[in-house]
Amino acid sequence: MLPAKILVADDDRIILSTIKQGLEAHGYQALTAQDGLTAVRIGCAEKPDLAVLDIRMPGIFGIEVARQLRDRAGISSIFLSAYADKELVELATKEGALSYLVKPVMIAQLIPAIEAARERSAELKRLQQNEINLTCAIKSNRTISLAIGIYMEHFKVSEAQAVDEVRTYARAERRKMLDIAKRLTGQQSENSSLIREVREFYKQCQRHKAAVSGSHVSLE
Repeated sequence: MLPAKILVADDDRIILSTIKQGLEAHGYQALTAQDGLTAVRIGCAEKPDLAVLDIRMPGIFGIEVARQLRDRAGISSIFLSAYADKELVELATKEGALSYLVKPVMIAQLIPAIEAARERSAELKRLQQNEINLTCAIKSNRTISLAIGIYMEHFKVSEAQAVDEVRTYARAERRKMLDIAKRLTGQQSENSSLIREVREFYKQCQRHKAAVSGSHVSLE
């Protein structure tokens, strides 16, 4: 298993070196930057598991670095600062900070904060993915429902019948029902042609079943 990758950004070389050595001693891979712009560049390129950022750095401040890392690479951050400033804490929290530590910070303090932040970051990503999946599912259901409604109206059949006919066609084509639904709700010319194709295919399937069983099936 690869070691967790942590980006550390601080303009103080001694602090940066101390944190880097401490992280590596605990099995982490440490990436370092002495200014905000470098931190953003390294973060976007290397995709660390977490960023540990000083609030006040040359170039751009840590809070802006955190914002860019979050928006551009989905990286969560914790902050280090020599100032226990309430406004800074509130601003950092607003920008998604998972922890805020006041310098001087001992490695014994930083490691638990990093682990807690990583767990929280993973949880947030799971929740975001669940939300994305739910949104996609809702959109898919809407598209399928609209397509079934169009099919029902066109052939004056029940919802169950329409679902069965469209699903039968989708399976035969080895396509997802959503793919067929998107086409059924697409451009009018393709829509009309595909509706007839789906219906005709279903009729053929029913005729084949009837021929095999010796029964008679009538579809208008």
